[in-house]
Amino acid sequence: MILLAAEEAKNPLLPDVGEMVIGGFAFLVVLFFVGRLLVPRIQKVLAERVDAIEGGLKRAADAQEEAQQTLRQYKDQLAEARHEASRLREEAREQGAQIKAELRDEAQAEARRLIEAAHAQIEADRQQAFAQLRTEIGRLSVELAGRIVGESLEDEARQRRTVDRFLEELESSRAAVR
Repeated sequence: MILLAAEEAKNPLLPDVGEMVIGGFAFLVVLFFVGRLLVPRIQKVLAERVDAIEGGLKRAADAQEEAQQTLRQYKDQLAEARHEASRLREEAREQGAQIKAELRDEAQAEARRLIEAAHAQIEADRQQAFAQLRTEIGRLSVELAGRIVGESLEDEARQRRTVDRFLEELESSRAAVR
């Protein structure tokens, strides 16, 4: 009964001193093991995670910087390619104009050459026609003179002199008309 009365007199909110000592000792042992074994492992895992996250962030930042640098290089190359294409187009235009001018000059030179050749041919044809006409006029004039004079002018030297005299008179009269 005394125990019962002693148990009843105890405050239920206050634990037993023996339990407190055992609980405190057990807490210190658990605290020691947790502090010595688990905390370093947890800190190691946390440090690895921090490294992984920071390394990932750094790698991502590096990758982003590299991507931006590659983009800048791409834009620079694109601008340079556009500039080069523009320059090539301008050169092609200039070469086209130059070729066109050369072809025009060649065509004009060819036209002049053809005109000169045609003039030369016309002059040669005129000279030939004049020579044929002179021969024909000479023959006809000798024949006509022979009929007028009543004698034959078959002698070639005489015929030639008569024809030459006639043509000279004809040319001098034509020159006087001009």
